[in-house]
Amino acid sequence: MEPIRKAALVKATISEIGRVGSLDVTVSQIAKRAGMSSALAHHYFGSKEEIFLAAMRHVLTLYGAEVRGALAVAEGPEARLRAILAASFSAGNFRREVVGAWLNFYVLAQTVPEAKRLLAIYQGRLRSNLMACLRPLAGARAGEVAEGLGALIDGLYIREVLKSGPPDAAAAVQTALDYLNAQLKGKTA
Repeated sequence: MEPIRKAALVKATISEIGRVGSLDVTVSQIAKRAGMSSALAHHYFGSKEEIFLAAMRHVLTLYGAEVRGALAVAEGPEARLRAILAASFSAGNFRREVVGAWLNFYVLAQTVPEAKRLLAIYQGRLRSNLMACLRPLAGARAGEVAEGLGALIDGLYIREVLKSGPPDAAAAVQTALDYLNAQLKGKTA
């Protein structure tokens, strides 16, 4: 039962963060949504912070699986870059509860070492995926372009989720591609 209950608590955490829009949720609220006692939630995770970290690991796992799936069917560096962008701006990443988890994760990473470590892992994997695509396209500038594109992906995501109206994934992807094309035109041999 433990894995089932932990999964229920993680899903409940993501839902509660999305409902409230912040980390200002209690273990009691999370446990109630998961259909169990707060004592059981504490038993499985130890603290509210650990529950939040488990929820973010879950969100990162889903994102990673989406990126890997998109990359598995993409052929060539340009298609692989488009696959990364499509996965980064997929509809699943714009669900209210996922948005809440991401935005609060950035806040948590400022003060919680484990959250900061998870954020560094996410950023490192994104950079690595981008680098694999960019080396044949940008040559010696691949690292510089990957850093810029990674920052742009995160920034565009935040802009899209915070603007009024629904997120426009296609516009975000196009903005990233425009940046990439401008950088590749400046490529030096």
